[in-house]
Amino acid sequence: MLTAKIGKVGKVLICGAKGVGKTALLEQLIYGNITLETEIHPTIEDIYVASVDTGRGNRETLRIYDSAGLFQGSKAQLPRHYFYFPDGYVLVYDPTDPQSLDMLADIKMDIDKNKEKKEVPIIVLANMRSKRKDSPPSPTQQPPQSNNQADPVELILNRANAWCSRCNIKHYTVNAMERPSLYDPFINLCARLHPPQTKSTFPQLRQVMQKTQKTEG
Repeated sequence: MLTAKIGKVGKVLICGAKGVGKTALLEQLIYGNITLETEIHPTIEDIYVASVDTGRGNRETLRIYDSAGLFQGSKAQLPRHYFYFPDGYVLVYDPTDPQSLDMLADIKMDIDKNKEKKEVPIIVLANMRSKRKDSPPSPTQQPPQSNNQADPVELILNRANAWCSRCNIKHYTVNAMERPSLYDPFINLCARLHPPQTKSTFPQLRQVMQKTQKTEG
């Protein structure tokens, strides 16, 4: 599904808050060698290349730009040059961290204001990492439960779904530890970057023009 072959090239920027797992997602997608014990260093800027089979015959290439994570606590702003070259964007958040989702709204607002192309595909990934911030309870200690208490992660996912629906953005739940969960978002994004061309329109148009010219002659 993903190889080193080169085809059509779509430039994609992946961005989000610091520590949401952007680099782990890409390392797993391309190489499939990420585990919970893998040490990931903070990214300054990096580029990954993947050849994607979209099911339309020809393989197409994604050049994915991994950006440095943005710090939370202030309005998230990407460097200006990130708005000029991408053909698409991948926005990543951690569903255990509501602020990382809030940051995506600022990023999308900046993309909409500064993008040079009219239509730029954007997808949102909720990275359901196996390694949660809260440690699991011991087998001998049962956590207190309340029937009326909603799962905070589900609440954040529902809020993300509602926001993405309003903005007409595809929202995916993935896990950086599970490579197959990453295929569908990137295959669909690649297909949107390279829509199939309709070849039948132009020959028909030429035939109509030829008939018109003969009639006028």
